[in-house]
Amino acid sequence: MQLSDALHPAVLDLSTLSFVAVCIAVLLGLVLLISWAQDRSMHALAWWGAAYLIGGSSIALWSAPTPLMSVPPEISGTLTFLACGMIWNGVRIFHGRRIRTRVAFAGAAFWLICSLLPGFNEAGRVVVSGIIVASYTFFIARELWRERRKSLFSRTAAIVVPILHGAIFLVPVVMKVSLSAESSALWMQVFVLETVIYSVGTAFIVLLLVKDKYVQVHRTAASTDVLTGLLNRRAFLENAKTLCERRRSRGEPVAVLLFDLDHFKKINDTFGHATGDEMLRVFAATTRATMRGNDIVGRLGGEEFAAIVPADCEITEKIAERVRQGFQAAGKALGELQINATVSIGAVCAACAQADVEPMLMRADEALYAAKNSGRNQLKFSELQAADVLPAHPRPMRLTRRQRLHPREVFEFLRRLAHRASG
Repeated sequence: MQLSDALHPAVLDLSTLSFVAVCIAVLLGLVLLISWAQDRSMHALAWWGAAYLIGGSSIALWSAPTPLMSVPPEISGTLTFLACGMIWNGVRIFHGRRIRTRVAFAGAAFWLICSLLPGFNEAGRVVVSGIIVASYTFFIARELWRERRKSLFSRTAAIVVPILHGAIFLVPVVMKVSLSAESSALWMQVFVLETVIYSVGTAFIVLLLVKDKYVQVHRTAASTDVLTGLLNRRAFLENAKTLCERRRSRGEPVAVLLFDLDHFKKINDTFGHATGDEMLRVFAATTRATMRGNDIVGRLGGEEFAAIVPADCEITEKIAERVRQGFQAAGKALGELQINATVSIGAVCAACAQADVEPMLMRADEALYAAKNSGRNQLKFSELQAADVLPAHPRPMRLTRRQRLHPREVFEFLRRLAHRASG
C-alpha cells in the first residue's frame, strides 16, 4: 500500500500530465493549421487547428502555478468550451453544413453566467463543465451520424470515440457527488490522461476523415461528367452492367432509356455554345428532379444521355414521359432567350433482365431514331431480338429436408464404395 501511494504521484502527477496535454494540443493544432495552409479549401482544418490551440491555452492557464500566473478559473473554462464549440462547428463545415455561431459560443456563455452566480463552488464547476463538454461531444457524434457517405470503418470510429469521451466526461459529475475529495483528485488525474488520449485519437480521426473525403472527391471526379455532374460514359456503363446483373439474378425487369436533345446543333449555331452547354446542364437537372434515386443516369457524349431503370415497361414509360415533359417546360426559355428545346427518347425493356447493357443500348438507339423520324419530342419503344437474349441459366434446385442426405448416410456410402474398390 505504501509503495502504491508512493508511485501514484510519479505515475499520475497532475502538473506533468497537464504539461504533456498542452504540448500535444499545441503540436496537433499546428499540424492541422499547416494542413489547412496546404489546402485552403478545407476550412474545417482551420477551425480544428484553432480549437486545439485554444484548448491547449486553456489547459496551460488552468494548470499554471499561482505565483507564476494567477488567472481566474472562469477564463480557462471559457476557452475550453469555446474550443469544444469550434470543433463541433468544424465538423459541420466539413460536411457542408452552415456555421452555427450562437451554438458554438453557447457553452462558453453558459459557463460565464454560472460563474457569476453566488455559491458557484468547485463541485458546481465540475458538474457544469462535465455537462457542457459531454453535450458538445454528443453533438459531434450526431453530426457524424448524419453523414452516410464515408466508409464504414471511418464512420464507426468517428461516432464511437466522441460518444465514449462524452460518457467519460459525465463520470466526474457522479464521482464528485459520491466520492471523497481524495478519490475525486485521483479521478481528476485519470481525467486529464484520458483527455490527452482523446485529443490524439481525435486528431487521427480528423486526418482519416480528410483522407476519406479526398478519396471520395477523386473517385467522383474520375466518374463524373464535368459539364453536367452526371456519370460519364465509362462510369455509367459500369454501374448499368452491375445493376443489370443484379436484376437478372433476381429475375426482375430492367429498362434502358436513351435521350437525345432535339435540334441541338441549331441551338449551338443560333445562340452560341455557352447556351448549348447551359441547356445540357438544364437537362441534367431535369433528370435529377424527375427520375428516381435508384435510376442510373449518365452522359454518353455530346447531347446524348442514357439511363437504366430498374422497373417494368409501364413504370419506365411514366418516368420517360416525366423527363420529356419536364425538359420541354424547363428548356422553353433561358433567361430572355426563347429556346424551345425538347428531347427525343428511345426505350427498351427486358422482362427478366435477360440481355446485357450493350444490346439494350443498341435497341434503344433504334427506338430513338424512330422517335426522331416521327417528329421528335416523343418516346418510342423497341423490342429485344432473339440474338440479344442471353441463354437462361437454370436456378439450382433446393432440396427439401427429407431429400437431403444425412452425413452418416454419406459416410456409409463412401465406406461401401471403398470396400468394393479394395475387394
